[in-house]
Parts: sequence; C-alpha cells; structure tokens
Amino acid sequence: MKNLLILHASQIATPTGNSIKHGREMDQIKCISDGAIYVENGTIKEVGKTNDVVEKLKKNNINKFDQIINAAGSAVLPGFIDSHTHFLFSGYRLEEFCERVGGSTYMKIMENGGGIQATVDETRKASFTKLRDSGMQRLNEMLQQGITTVEGKSGYGLDEKNEMKQLEVFRELNLIQPVDISVTYLGAHAIPREYQDKADDYVDLMISKLLPKIKREELAEFVDVFCDKGVFDLKRAEQLLKAAKKLGFKLKMHADEIANLNGVSLAAKLDAVSADHLIKISPEEIKELSKKENTVATLLPCTAFCLKENFAPARDLIDSNCGVALASDYNPGSSFTCSIPLIIALATFEMKMTMNEVLTALTLNGAAALDLANKKGTLEPGKVGDIIFLKYPDFRYLLYNTGGNLVSKVIKNGELVYES
Repeated sequence: MKNLLILHASQIATPTGNSIKHGREMDQIKCISDGAIYVENGTIKEVGKTNDVVEKLKKNNINKFDQIINAAGSAVLPGFIDSHTHFLFSGYRLEEFCERVGGSTYMKIMENGGGIQATVDETRKASFTKLRDSGMQRLNEMLQQGITTVEGKSGYGLDEKNEMKQLEVFRELNLIQPVDISVTYLGAHAIPREYQDKADDYVDLMISKLLPKIKREELAEFVDVFCDKGVFDLKRAEQLLKAAKKLGFKLKMHADEIANLNGVSLAAKLDAVSADHLIKISPEEIKELSKKENTVATLLPCTAFCLKENFAPARDLIDSNCGVALASDYNPGSSFTCSIPLIIALATFEMKMTMNEVLTALTLNGAAALDLANKKGTLEPGKVGDIIFLKYPDFRYLLYNTGGNLVSKVIKNGELVYES
C-alpha cells in the first residue's frame, strides 16, 4: 500500500460532485482552512480539517505514511484538466501567426496554402520518435502548469498512415509519463490536399476504413469534427459523427468558431460530450444547450485572443444554465500556448466569469468534457489523487497574481511528480 498525507493546507478549494456543474452551480466552491487530504493507492480517502482527518486515521490505526507534506501557506486544488488540445504535431507556423497579428485572417491564410495543411505536411514527414519526444516536452510544460489530465487530438496526419502514427504516439506517451491523455481522433480536422475536390470521398474513407480500425485497436475514445466554414459542413459532420457513435465512440465537436453553421445544435442532437469554441453560437443554440445535462460548452479563450476575435459568450451560457469548461486549444496555429494563467486572466477580465466559476471550469467541468467527472476534477473521497499546490494561501491568487504560474507542487495518482 502506498499512501500520502497532506497536512495544514492553508486552504483546500474544490468544486464537489460527480457530474457537470451548470449555471449558478459553477460558482459553488468548497473551501477548507487548515485542511488535510489522505490518499491511499492513488485514491483520495479522507478530506477535511487537519485535526479531524488525523483523528479519523488514528481511529483506523493508520499511522505510517510513505510521504507527509506540510502544506502550510499553500492553497491546494484539484489538478487542472485541459480538455481540448492539439499538442502533438510537427511544423510550427510562426510566420503566419505574425501575419495574422499584422492583419491577415485565419481563413485567408488557409486559402493561401497555410493553416492546418502546413502542419500536416511537416507532421507527415516527422518520425514516431520525433513526435513522441516533442510531445513529451509539451506534456512536461503542461505538468508545470498544474495540468494532470489533457485531451490530445490527432488531425495533423489526415491520411491512414499518419493519423495512426499520431494515435500510436499518444498511446506510448500515456505509458511513459505522468499526465493522463484522453485521446480523440480528429481526421476531420481539414480536408486534405489530395481530397480537395472530393470531400465526400474523404468522409467515406474515414467511415469505412479509419473509424473501424481505430476502434478495433482501441486507439481513441472520442471522435471530433471541425464543423465550420471552409472545412466540414453540417451534413458531412453529421454523417461522420453518426457513424462514429454507432461504433461506440464518444463525440466531441469544433462548432461555431468561424461561422455559425448550427454546429452546437448538431452536438446537442447527437448527445456529444462537448461542443467546443462557440464564438459564433446563437441565442437559440444557447437555449438548446441549456437543456442538455451532459453536453459541456468548452470555451477556448486563448484562441479567440490570438485570432483577435470576440470571446465566446461565457456569461450568457452560464446565466442560461449551461455547463462551461475552459481549455487551452494548444496548437501550432491559432493558440500556441497551454498557459493556465492566461486562460484564467482572459476568462475573468474578458469573459466576465467569477474565479469560482473558472476553478470549476478548469477542474470538474473539464473532467466532464472528457466523461471523467465521476473520477476526477474534485478533491473528495473516491476521486483520483490528482492534487496541485500553489505558492500562496488562497486559490484566488491565481487571478490576483495576474499571468503568473503559481503551481509549486503536483501530485499525480497520490505521488509527487513535480516540484518547482
């Protein structure tokens, strides 16, 4: 038995429960001063006031520990969950990023041969080892931000060989480093160059060959589609997602980012686990989403910021009783960052979310966006022991010390895996 005891935390701050928090529920955070957490074999067993937890352990004759951490002066939180990323790729896009900052647009760059296809070309050339090593570096960067679970999408291969290569790298990375990766197949990230005038044929290829193969080899849990102007229209998105659902995949959607194609309505109709981006979501779609108990609205403020777009209407979504998660969209084109501090600053200052809502969005609702809310996202008995420590005694310093990374320690499955 391996066990860990955390004592005298200045504050334990956590949402509670085993499912997505909607609307005003997102603002309900449990805070414990002089708190303690006992973790056994990777699972949280006790959480409460230090004296209460110590007395309970004594009564149960638990008095030997593999590690004891005195958390005095630190706020202790659930590990952050980044539920939307494209972190596995080769092919940076510095020049086009600077072009866009200078006034060009995402769609104009795509039309001129840049965008996703530029990274596809380089990812196809990259070896398995090169992708694995760069993926490892980015996961280490995430861990230092307090991210203990991340979603990783394929979508930079756009053919059988290279999509499988990305998915196989994810599988190896899950075995050799501490951050948990929830894997998503995103072959419908863009229409590849060789299928430019044959989009239907590409969708047929994914449905007839790639989806069954990925399911058979258990390489992905989710299937996603970029449903938007210039990529996959609503009809093709629905065709692909219905086929994926029939095979037993869970669904996610890039929806209403560049234009409104009613992608959120499709996500709601198909019971997708999440609908992501939502910059152009309509009031009608907000109403539809508010009625879906298990579809998370995942908002990506770093992308809107880097694209110089309006931010997704977080306040309208929350006030309409939707469940909102926040994620980085870490990718080489529109959001080359996994910065939790930047997400927090943008979500509060620009999107008018409260700090309590932000904490829920980055933990429990992030877990719900990966169908993991019954296992992760809170500090409660029965949950996985994924815990982060801050350099300050109150979680609101994440906002107050604007833009600073305050994570001092990271516990993963009950074991210390990072210390600043």
